[in-house]
Amino acid sequence: MNRWHAQDGMSLIEVLVALSILALGLLGAAALQIRALQHTDSARMSTQASFIAYDMLDRIRANASADYTLATPSGGSAGTVRDQDLADFAGNVASFGGPSAKGRISVSGQVYTVRITWDDSRAAGQVESQRSLEVSSRVAVEPGGTR
Repeated sequence: MNRWHAQDGMSLIEVLVALSILALGLLGAAALQIRALQHTDSARMSTQASFIAYDMLDRIRANASADYTLATPSGGSAGTVRDQDLADFAGNVASFGGPSAKGRISVSGQVYTVRITWDDSRAAGQVESQRSLEVSSRVAVEPGGTR
């Protein structure tokens, strides 16, 4: 009597194919997670730059009679509120973006513009990738003027 018996399990080839598919799926999920972390870090940097820029604009509005387009004083202690504001701005930019980060304040008429540039190579996946944020605001008086 010849009987055909049904197979009672999986063959080694089926196991290898299943493991290969699982490994590819896990590698894809890991790559997706890494990219998500990179973009999250980039978004955090943009948010921090925004906070620094708006803080500086608030300081400019609070001390509108000072001229914030002059160079930041070099030296230890700040002599005026403007000097302290500019020193704080430079310190915040440096601590936020490292030594390559730059902050600049410019004015045209009554519109002040704060521009912050930093290295965002981690998110871009390139060796050097500069990113910048520029925020402008109108102030009620001319630089160096009175209210």
